[in-house]
Amino acid sequence: MSTLRNNVQLIGNLGAKPEVKHLEGGKVVARMSIATTDTYKNAKGEKVQDTTWHQLVTWGKTAEIAEKFLDKGSELAINGKLTNRSYEDKDGVKRYITEVLVNEIVMLGNKS
Repeated sequence: MSTLRNNVQLIGNLGAKPEVKHLEGGKVVARMSIATTDTYKNAKGEKVQDTTWHQLVTWGKTAEIAEKFLDKGSELAINGKLTNRSYEDKDGVKRYITEVLVNEIVMLGNKS
């Protein structure tokens, strides 16, 4: 049961090419966002599509794979966990960010 705690699985399409940084000490981090879309019918029977954007962060080999093989529109499945962080913007306002720390990426098909 412990593997079910804070586990996120998503399938979606990349909104842009991953932003990759090579840090001191050889560490690599990639940041990207994917869109997931739910389709349903509303009370009037009309088809409605609801798109949600998810911010992803991945490190190491997974980040290197993202840099090499992923591009805008790529369809992928990810597995990871939710993380939260905060920072202070240039105006001194505290901002909060929820991201998915990705453990695994599976490339599903061609770019859409």
